[in-house]
Amino acid sequence: MGASFEIPEPLPLAEQRGQTFPSLVSIMQRLLGPGGCPWDQEQDLLSLRRFVLEEACEVIDAIEGGKPEELAEELGDLALQVAFLSELGRAKGWFGPDDAIRSIVEKLVRRHPHVFSDVEVQDSEEVLRNWETIKASEKRDRPLLAGVPRSLPALTRAQTLSERVARVGFDWPDGRGSREKVSEELGELDEALAGESREHMEHELGDLLFAVVNLARHAGFDAEGALRKASDRFGARFGHVEARVKEVHGGWPKGSDGTPSRGLGLEELDHYWDEAKRLGVGSESSK
Repeated sequence: MGASFEIPEPLPLAEQRGQTFPSLVSIMQRLLGPGGCPWDQEQDLLSLRRFVLEEACEVIDAIEGGKPEELAEELGDLALQVAFLSELGRAKGWFGPDDAIRSIVEKLVRRHPHVFSDVEVQDSEEVLRNWETIKASEKRDRPLLAGVPRSLPALTRAQTLSERVARVGFDWPDGRGSREKVSEELGELDEALAGESREHMEHELGDLLFAVVNLARHAGFDAEGALRKASDRFGARFGHVEARVKEVHGGWPKGSDGTPSRGLGLEELDHYWDEAKRLGVGSESSK
């Protein structure tokens, strides 16, 4: 039978100073130590990648959901990944949890001279400029795009790349050039679709998507957020379509394996879709 673990008592907000973080480190040491959890002990840095991404996305969902108790829980799940990875780093003799935390503390102090030193700033824009200047001096010989993670969602990565190169003048002077590029890339995609090379089609499709992301940046929009909202609208409107199908037909036709299948006409489904749009399903005003 395993030994018990003392869970920290809840503290009033005014008294919280991060005192419970050592408990998280301690429990990870127990899980990874003798008599710990077999599943945890089978993990490595690579196997945890998807959990880091999932937990970060769940934090974003909780922020957008506007429920503080859910956000607190998801932040705890994300903190677990920090402790987990830090303990795996300790096992390899690379670093430990305190090294990870000390690293960001040192960085924050260094990049906020207007708070921790005698530098004066006028506004948040000057703060951001100073931050980038300090960051550049820390990584003096680093290529401009080296700090953009490949594992970012593709739209976010594309927009970040275009923002970085725009800083050094590699950019259209205004949104018109960006919009014309979208038309150019769409024409090239049409040509590729008329051919037989799937590799060429994929190439031109990627170029078109990148051009659209660049247009979003010029227009002052976050491409990832815009597509997320479009997906939300699609999901809500298709939910209306499905509800109408259930109301009129009792549900989707079933295939031989018992799963939903084709069988209803596209014209009827489009009618329900247009109905959803007329009713404002999925729009911001309907929420």
